Amino acid sequence: MLEKKIFANGQQLYDLKGDYLTYYFKNGAIKAEGRYVKNHKEGEWKYYRKDGHLWKINTYQQGKKHGPCQRYSPEGQVETDELFEQGVRIKSR
Repeated sequence: MLEKKIFANGQQLYDLKGDYLTYYFKNGAIKAEGRYVKNHKEGEWKYYRKDGHLWKINTYQQGKKHGPCQRYSPEGQVETDELFEQGVRIKSR
């Protein structure tokens, strides 16, 4: 997952500090951020649009969606609100 380190334009693709991983867009804006433990996403991850607005928040356990996951409109309104258990959607709210 972390093979490529930079974009062709020289922009850093990601930054891993301890167990906190931040991904970047080619323009340098944050694309996603959260804990990365033993090569898996863990806990709450936030994803952003290129303009910096929040796009979604997912919760992971050993790399699989586990818990609440929400997606937001460009205006910040909740578009989808789902609940997952070990990667399987069990509820849409």
